[in-house]
Amino acid sequence: MFSFLNRLVTWWNGQTVGTQIWTARYGTKVGQDDQGNIYYRSKDGKRRWVIFNGVAEASRISPDWHGWLHHTWAETPTERPLVHKGWEKPHLPNPTGTPLAHAPAGSIRRPDPVERRDYEAWTPE
Repeated sequence: MFSFLNRLVTWWNGQTVGTQIWTARYGTKVGQDDQGNIYYRSKDGKRRWVIFNGVAEASRISPDWHGWLHHTWAETPTERPLVHKGWEKPHLPNPTGTPLAHAPAGSIRRPDPVERRDYEAWTPE
């Protein structure tokens, strides 16, 4: 019962019931990426969307599918894959809010903050 209510009102745990009904009526599955996200297109070809496998995180969409979703190219990556160069790094999820997030020198989030020498605190007279 809780999972149905969760799907009824939240969108960040996958698709809602409304999105599932819309997708069943108007969508055509065009592909799936390596993370399990499923991509759809409307029957007239004007709309494109993704149903995330798990948490809805925009950084989980690969550049190949991102270009297709935003109508940069007409072919899906399954029809015409992009050529990747050897210097490209593999995809990493957005680290914001995690221990892997960037913490600049002097940040209180660093385990051992570096003392700043380019700043002098103001003291009133």
